Amino acid sequence: MAVSLAFFPGMASAHALSFNQKSAAYVASFIGQVPYRYGGSSPSTGFDCSGLTHYVYGYYGKSIPRTADQQFRSFRRESRGAAWGGDLVFYHVNSDPNSYVYHVGIYEGSNHMVSAADPAEGIIWQTIWSPDVTFGTITH
Repeated sequence: MAVSLAFFPGMASAHALSFNQKSAAYVASFIGQVPYRYGGSSPSTGFDCSGLTHYVYGYYGKSIPRTADQQFRSFRRESRGAAWGGDLVFYHVNSDPNSYVYHVGIYEGSNHMVSAADPAEGIIWQTIWSPDVTFGTITH
C-alpha cells in the first residue's frame, strides 16, 4: 500500500523547520510565561531584550553577542520586505540606521515581534511601533 504525503508552501515537518522558523516559534512560547528582568538571560529568572534574543539563538546553536547594540553590529542588515520570522528587529535612538540600538526583538512577520518589554509586561507579542528600526539576519 502506497502512502502519499502532500506538502504545501509554508508548511514543513518538525524535523525540517529552518533555524528561523524554530526561533520564531520558540520565543513565542515565553509570552506571558517569563518575566522581564534587567540583565536577565534565563527563562528561570527572566530576560531583558537582548538576553532573550541571545538565549533563543544560543538554544539553537547560534552564538551571538549579548547586548542589543553588539547584536546589531554583528548581523547583516536586510530590508523589512526581505526579513523572515526569526530575524532580529533593532530599535535605534533616532532615524540614523547606524545609531545606537537600545532595544531588540525577534521578528514574527506581519509587522510583529516578540520581545522582553519591561517589568510590567514581561515577554510580549507586540507591533513594531517605531519607524526607526532595522532588520538583521545571520542565516540568509
